[in-house]
Amino acid sequence: MEDVLVLGKRRFISRLFVGTGKYASFELMRDCLDASGTQVVTVAIRRVDLDRKSGPNLLDYIDTKKYTILPNTAGCFNAEDACRVARLAREILDVDWVKLEVLGDEKTLLPDPIGTLEACRTLAKEGFDVLCYTSDDPIMAKKIEDAGAVSVMPAGSPIGSGQGILNANNIRIILEMCKAPIIVDAGVGTASDVTLAMELGVEGVLLNTGIAHAKDPLKMARAMKAACEAGRLAYLAGRIPKRLYAKASSPMDGTIEPTRR
Repeated sequence: MEDVLVLGKRRFISRLFVGTGKYASFELMRDCLDASGTQVVTVAIRRVDLDRKSGPNLLDYIDTKKYTILPNTAGCFNAEDACRVARLAREILDVDWVKLEVLGDEKTLLPDPIGTLEACRTLAKEGFDVLCYTSDDPIMAKKIEDAGAVSVMPAGSPIGSGQGILNANNIRIILEMCKAPIIVDAGVGTASDVTLAMELGVEGVLLNTGIAHAKDPLKMARAMKAACEAGRLAYLAGRIPKRLYAKASSPMDGTIEPTRR
């Protein structure tokens, strides 16, 4: 059976979500998206010429027959602006889902919890499938789910920092508290960060800078794809328990341990 990720009305096989910013060229971005195996690409609506009248445009390099565009509200610092950008994306791109970001300040790029909740409630009531960026605070994550988000997206670490998963225990608590799919968003620096996130049991990982600013973005895109798949398989397989002392692989008495089901 296929391991399908369900987000509102949409279903995906790939669990890696890839952003479109910070690449050296549109051509490199296009090639990295292909190498990553992603099915969903995020686009910051405030940074795109949606009318496509001023020369080469990011959207010209995204094959909409291959990828589903997930517009995001990056760069918005209050609920009103975020809702306005989401509505604009719906009109121009004819989509009814959005990755919601309401940031608190330009230095940390941490989410504004009050503005995030306000915007999430508003957009959910307007019929959007809201994938909501938040901190790794379990209480806030639950409030966002209750506000109507179809996915809660806690940061592994600050946006673009490359620090990986700073507080795996908080992610575990969020997974226990929330029924909505949890997608780790932000802070991924390398493939092992993706694997760790997926092994925790999250439904997916969203990243951008980790690929776009790698020394070799194409190789990193391939690495991120493999890491996401490996981490998901390892989670589904179930790791062995950690032990303080050794346990012989071959029993001393010659008996064969029953296979675990």
